[in-house]
Amino acid sequence: MPTATEQVRVAAIFAPGQGVKPVWFEWRREKHAVRELSYVWQDQVGNAPRLHFAVSDGNNLFELIYHVRDQNWTLGGIDGD
Repeated sequence: MPTATEQVRVAAIFAPGQGVKPVWFEWRREKHAVRELSYVWQDQVGNAPRLHFAVSDGNNLFELIYHVRDQNWTLGGIDGD
């Protein structure tokens, strides 16, 4: 399981009027293609906004978190195999 602060590399599309869309991410040297984006929500810690993405690679469901202020990504959790 990932730790709460485990950073991941993410390739994302930032499209005008459409927001952010993760395309693939790399976790522990393994690349995962995003096949489905299930849900997007936002929250904030203090005054630092975060965007959460529930994505699937076809086998597992992952929560990717984009930290808007410092522009970093972390893995929030995994559900699956």
